[in-house]
Amino acid sequence: MNISSARQYFYQEIQQPDECIDLARAALYIAQEEYPDLDPEEYINSLDTMATELEERLPAERYPLRIIQAINQYLYSDLGFAGNKQEYYDPRNSYLNDVIDRRLGIPITLAVIYLEIARRIDFAMVGIGMPGHFLIRPDISDIEIFVDTFNKGEILFPQDCQEKLTQIYQHPVTLQPEFLAAVTNKQILARILTNLKYIYLNKQELEKALAAVERILLLFPGFALEVRDRGLLCYQLGRFSQAANDLETYLVKTPEAQDAYMIRRLLTQLGRG
Repeated sequence: MNISSARQYFYQEIQQPDECIDLARAALYIAQEEYPDLDPEEYINSLDTMATELEERLPAERYPLRIIQAINQYLYSDLGFAGNKQEYYDPRNSYLNDVIDRRLGIPITLAVIYLEIARRIDFAMVGIGMPGHFLIRPDISDIEIFVDTFNKGEILFPQDCQEKLTQIYQHPVTLQPEFLAAVTNKQILARILTNLKYIYLNKQELEKALAAVERILLLFPGFALEVRDRGLLCYQLGRFSQAANDLETYLVKTPEAQDAYMIRRLLTQLGRG
């Protein structure tokens, strides 16, 4: 498997209507660029097996809280999944195959596993893109309970989410309704890729950071900030024609951006001023 094939499979998967995207499969195609020998079917089968084993452990009365407790017992106590608090920024935490193999992850990838297993037992759940900490919840309109997959499936209520936000930002944060809104499959995949982008930027692995940005733009082609970042990364990598095209596009999209002056200076250096 080469990188272009993995990218092509990812692109094909995300061309479907959002609700039809196989979240685990798309996440595995992200990982396949890092691990060319990865066989997605092996990990899809692992998720299928987990769901089958969980089904045998479910309570006779399938109330939402009882089901969540059963999933938590199975994933965290029986299988030993956990949030990687010691090495949060290890890129392996963002690759679904590694998370399944190592039983360690961050909120977004542990949430993908939880969501995929819940889907397989016909217990619909959705992702919640709370700032700074990804959560999930049952897809039931009149139940306001949230699950923190990073903390062994801890059950949270809106007030708990408010307190968690305050802890994350270290000052009081007002909980806005949009903080607890459900997100799409594409938004979940973009969040995984955004994590990888910043991990690789911090490690100065610019080719890998660029690969993450390129796939975010496959998900959301018009995202101006990612177009800008692709241009800046291409500039650093010496791909000046692509850099100039992206930076010009960024200025057309956001002519009043705060960094517009800096971008114009860069374009002047590239002979496009």
